[in-house]
Amino acid sequence: MNNPDDRPEAPGERRRSPEERRRVTQRAFLRPMGLFVIAIGSIFSALTMSWWVVGLTLATYAALVFLAVRDPLFWAHVLEGREYRVETRLVPSGDEEASPEQRVRRLPQGDTRRKVEHALELHRRTMVAIEESGDGARTVLADTSPKLRGVAGRLVDVAERREKVAKIIRDPENHAGSPHREDSDANPTGLENELRAADEAISRTVEKLSPLRSKVVRVSVESRGAAQEAAAMLNADLDEMKLRLDALRSNTPSSPEPPGQ
Repeated sequence: MNNPDDRPEAPGERRRSPEERRRVTQRAFLRPMGLFVIAIGSIFSALTMSWWVVGLTLATYAALVFLAVRDPLFWAHVLEGREYRVETRLVPSGDEEASPEQRVRRLPQGDTRRKVEHALELHRRTMVAIEESGDGARTVLADTSPKLRGVAGRLVDVAERREKVAKIIRDPENHAGSPHREDSDANPTGLENELRAADEAISRTVEKLSPLRSKVVRVSVESRGAAQEAAAMLNADLDEMKLRLDALRSNTPSSPEPPGQ
């Protein structure tokens, strides 16, 4: 049987933890399609007394598990809660289609990138917690996943713009004629204020994301009424984060808006 450790990793992809590999392997063994093959093979073998069917069934099941642990889409579905669709194999054609994880790897190495990477890891853990909660909790948290993805995208937007502003401050001569710097926004004080505001927003977002996984777990163990109230508060926190990041993004004219925003 293939081990997920042998799965080739894409360039720039972070190495998966043993816990993530264990979870993917477990889910591969429990895929409905594989269990369906086992059930059909067992019934057919029992009815016909054909023992060769047992071997064929086990070989088919093993092949399905092997393909699952080698499939990056299955990994994304299990670990990040992405919808398991063939269309996602298409290579993104621009930033509007690139995931926050892909975009953050384009940021310069530094404190901003480390903070955003940490925020995206908190985002991923929260998405996993939502996926692994019970059916009732997932129903209550139906609006949480898209809100969480929206916050992640907006956070990367702010980080990208923050790095552009920092580059202008470091080398103002090369950006003196930039069409995206107008009047007061071009003065050093205005740029420093933009930089400070972006840093504060990124740090605050990381702080707000830190307890979200625990809040999701709490929702999954509460009674329905209490779970709905806790989910509403969680969604309100996400709405506040997104509004703050949207306001900062709209007030930062260091680059044109990306398509589709």
